[in-house]
Amino acid sequence: MASYEAPPRILIVEDDQRLAELTQEYLIRNGLEVSIEGDGQRAIRRIIDEQPDLVVLDLMLPGADGLTVCREVRSQYHQPIIMLTARTDDMDQVLGLEMGADDYVPKPVQPRVLLARIRAQLRRGEAADTSSAQRLVFGDLVIDNGARSVTLANELVDFTSAEYDLLWLLASHAGKTLSREDIFSKLRGIEYDGQDRSIDVRISRIRPKIGDDPDSPRIIKTVRSKGYLFVKDSGNA
Repeated sequence: MASYEAPPRILIVEDDQRLAELTQEYLIRNGLEVSIEGDGQRAIRRIIDEQPDLVVLDLMLPGADGLTVCREVRSQYHQPIIMLTARTDDMDQVLGLEMGADDYVPKPVQPRVLLARIRAQLRRGEAADTSSAQRLVFGDLVIDNGARSVTLANELVDFTSAEYDLLWLLASHAGKTLSREDIFSKLRGIEYDGQDRSIDVRISRIRPKIGDDPDSPRIIKTVRSKGYLFVKDSGNA
């Protein structure tokens, strides 16, 4: 008997029932399995218990807002979270990324655009799952791509999925400066719009986790007008 791979499971956390249902219908037509939750507090338990392949999370929710949901689930949920919001405040984007969101999409968003963002996040996860086991060692810092783990001085360091992918990308290109355009293309499959701050926010979170000084970095350096450089001999610094 032939076996068929189950479609990716998506949880939409959105209190606008009509909008959520329209989005659900569109995503189902495009091969995804989609469920809806309209309350932030209930969403926390569902995300942890059900472990969907991806969460689409609205910022403004009853029960608990999207930032709270993201913060509460991140230690037990390591799949992508795409945050949606009708607010255009740049600080919301920064806060969402700091709480562990993998992508940030302003509302209103066209369903086909959301679908493209979802597929990009799912492809990133599939690429990580099928990648060959590799370990990069920089002194006390060990990045194991098979286990998708990071240890510093033999202590396991907690990384979100997006933070890990960015660290692995930079470290696997140690000694080479990667532009923001390069990073966006490789990690998200979309062009850099010149304004998105997600890469900068994640770099600022990664540095202290790997023992790098944010004020005077020696491991991940900012190359003015060019991008970011993971120093090849940083383990010997």
